[in-house]
Amino acid sequence: MASVSLGLWIGVGSRCESEELSGASHLIEHMLFKGTRRRSASEISQAVESHGGYLNAFTSEDMTCFHAKASHEYFREVLDVLMDMFLHSRFTPEDINKEREVIKEEMAMYLDEPQHQVQELLNATLWPDHPLGRPITGSSRSLDGITRPMLLAYLRRRYLADSAFLVAAGCISHRQVLRAISGYASRFPAGDILPFAPAINAQNGPTVRLLTKKSEQTQIALGFRGCSRHDPRRHAVRVLNTILGENMSSRLFQVVREDRGLAYSIYSSPSFFADTGDFVISAGLDTDKLPSTLKLIMAELKRIKEKPPGISELRRAIDYFVGQINVNLEGTEYQMNWLGEQLLGYGRTISPAQVKRRLKAVTAGEIRAAARDLFRPERLNLTLVSPLKTDRHLRGLVRL
Repeated sequence: MASVSLGLWIGVGSRCESEELSGASHLIEHMLFKGTRRRSASEISQAVESHGGYLNAFTSEDMTCFHAKASHEYFREVLDVLMDMFLHSRFTPEDINKEREVIKEEMAMYLDEPQHQVQELLNATLWPDHPLGRPITGSSRSLDGITRPMLLAYLRRRYLADSAFLVAAGCISHRQVLRAISGYASRFPAGDILPFAPAINAQNGPTVRLLTKKSEQTQIALGFRGCSRHDPRRHAVRVLNTILGENMSSRLFQVVREDRGLAYSIYSSPSFFADTGDFVISAGLDTDKLPSTLKLIMAELKRIKEKPPGISELRRAIDYFVGQINVNLEGTEYQMNWLGEQLLGYGRTISPAQVKRRLKAVTAGEIRAAARDLFRPERLNLTLVSPLKTDRHLRGLVRL
């Protein structure tokens, strides 16, 4: 390959934050692009983009990644930029104040997107009074309360050598990476990794929450607490997701959109964290079609609980998932993400061949068992962003 994708992964995300520090991890992600002792903000981006590469970052619930991609001949230059950002960012009060306002604009953008808003409402419903239930961006109130000393103290406590991985994929050797990183490694701060608040999975019955908003469509998110990334059922859950709502061949897409024309967008997706997870079905539709759509979704969930998928449907789902891995692994960025997520999630690398073997071994019985574990009435949570004024008539439609 001509390229190298490089990622600095840190085992820190929004679930590590107290309520007072909500949004701190995401704010730090932004601040590392604002200038160092050696480079201004524009010089950071120019140092990578001038070689035809790009530089970006993301923050999730349990990890942060600063990543870049460029031609392999510029590997050392790109590495130096990432290390400079992580080790020498200035965090000036002026830049912090400015970036607070930038993030508030980012939050305002999300508030204009009902499909994003309904997911945040679902998170708050699934994980009430818990960091997993708060927006990764934090709130306007929490951002305004985070001072420079608070931010730097959080950085010193959490962003440590033992929670950091440097991952490279592409036209590069392991020896080259070791030689290149050796001059920086000793500068990473040492310390003990602090624990995060464990997830609270208690729920006694189904929950429905409505956010009334003037809009052309109703956005729904139907969520169930699921299994963690360490749970052996996770492979069956991934195949279950492919059968239910991963693609255009899935049951929900075919029944809701293709057969009935009730929604333009409908899909499902699982998430896996260290100690818990979720399974979410999302759709955007005309408000008048909401009752019919909910009935169809409930019917499909009951069907997969009662009857395992047939051999051909199971094989198609597994072949799709394995094929997606094969196609994506052609890119250095996907390979870098694969390694980073494995190292932070499991403390080791699990090869694509191992994952594919386990997926191919998933049985129809495992899928039905996973569906029965997931889709329980007491685990059901439905959130809506809709012009509806009340959700009373919806509660009778979400029964399993």
